[in-house]
Amino acid sequence: MIKTTLLTLLGLVVLAIAVVAAMAAQRPDTFRVSRSASIAAPAEKIFPLVNDVRAFNTWNPYALKAPEMKGSYSGPFIGPGAHYDFESKKSGSGSFEIVQAMAPSQVQMRLDMTSPFKTNNLITFSLVPGGQITQVTWAMEGPAPFLSKFMGVIFNMDKMIGADFEAGLANLKAKAEKA
Repeated sequence: MIKTTLLTLLGLVVLAIAVVAAMAAQRPDTFRVSRSASIAAPAEKIFPLVNDVRAFNTWNPYALKAPEMKGSYSGPFIGPGAHYDFESKKSGSGSFEIVQAMAPSQVQMRLDMTSPFKTNNLITFSLVPGGQITQVTWAMEGPAPFLSKFMGVIFNMDKMIGADFEAGLANLKAKAEKA
């Protein structure tokens, strides 16, 4: 009786894993997460808060939620080549570097994570002026290996990462809209 119950439970677990794996295999090999916010400030005022890695870390939600984060800057602080290495139990470890900046409309960063998972993603901040308001979009895209796709079936990664982007954009809005 106990043996049959255990075999049945084991069979159900194997079946559940197989179903999740089949669903994961159907997912695309790349991902993209983006969030936008309207900020009552000109793009020229917002751009330096993104294009300067020190200024970026004053509103970056990942740095703010991990005050124990250890980090080091290298290269210039502003524009392409500006680089930041970080290590944190809460936010993971890795680095980001500004790879392209087109004032005042776009900043692109390469994010290389080493833990908890190894990833290489492209982050793009787009600033689109519209009168007194600038529409700021924070997007991240990159490859989605099988493990990432598998986890994505179980957890809503867009919602999890998107919540951090929303918090970061709210922080950026507060800084940019200060008089």
